[in-house]
Amino acid sequence: MTEKILVTGSAGHLGEALVRDLQSHGHDVVGLDMLESPFTTVTGSIADRDLVRRCLDDVTGVLHAATLHKPHVGSHERQDFVDTNITGTLTLLEEAAAAKVTSFVFTSTTSAFGRALSPGPNEQAAWITEDVTPVPRNIYGVTKTAAENICELIHRDYGLPTIILRTSRFFPEGDDRDEVRLSYPDANVKANEFLYRRVDIQDAADAHRLALARAPEIGFGRYIISATTPFTRKDLAELRQDAPATVARLFPDQPDVYASKGWTMFPGIDRVYVNTRARTELGWTPKYDFRHVLDSVKTGEDPRSPLANEIGAKGYHAATYS
Repeated sequence: MTEKILVTGSAGHLGEALVRDLQSHGHDVVGLDMLESPFTTVTGSIADRDLVRRCLDDVTGVLHAATLHKPHVGSHERQDFVDTNITGTLTLLEEAAAAKVTSFVFTSTTSAFGRALSPGPNEQAAWITEDVTPVPRNIYGVTKTAAENICELIHRDYGLPTIILRTSRFFPEGDDRDEVRLSYPDANVKANEFLYRRVDIQDAADAHRLALARAPEIGFGRYIISATTPFTRKDLAELRQDAPATVARLFPDQPDVYASKGWTMFPGIDRVYVNTRARTELGWTPKYDFRHVLDSVKTGEDPRSPLANEIGAKGYHAATYS
């Protein structure tokens, strides 16, 4: 059955993926963004209430991916984050509820966990589930967490079926830490991250589409969207101190595969994102994980999904910013 879906942030990396994915499944999509793009049908702000109201005409579901991201912390004022991430989200939620939209999906971030992701020097790696209390590190985390809470408030007050997806890293841009970029090839970094903190854009899009379908039944829920980790709680102590040993034990072929590329494993891993709830309650089955990466390297194939390759890299700023 064809439905009309509003996707905010349609010019962005995830937004484009969502528009492409929904259209491939036969849905009519309205793309809303501040920037014009092949996937944007309406140009404007999510904080413009009249514009949002018009965009919601005949819409049954909303995928709200528009946001100021962590890389914008150095280029935008805190008020900009409040205007976009909080006011924009509130506007969308209130208008969606008034329009009797049947599903609202908010794209949040695992960055919202903030300082909860950084265990002390003598502690084991953190096991991150939806039950971990966020301790935001910056204005990005603060506004995304506040927006999540507004989502829950509007659900309680108006009954709007709402799903929050805390996505891990899916962007193709290089790591934001100088020491990581200078020490490891980019493909090496991303391969390592599939063990604990990365998701392919196709798997992320699948999760959003499933959340859209399941929201009326679930009502309200928060879910971590990250590639399925091979680790268990029993691995956490060793993982923090000697990640190469842990990974080689679980994947005996990994050392040789990495050697063939000149790659190395991180010496320690400090957190593990757990997607069990999303797989169980949303029926989500992510396909791109660390095993897939190793197998792809062995056969000389690109471990990224076709969708990831189609979208490529977009960056976060209209001009080069350092």
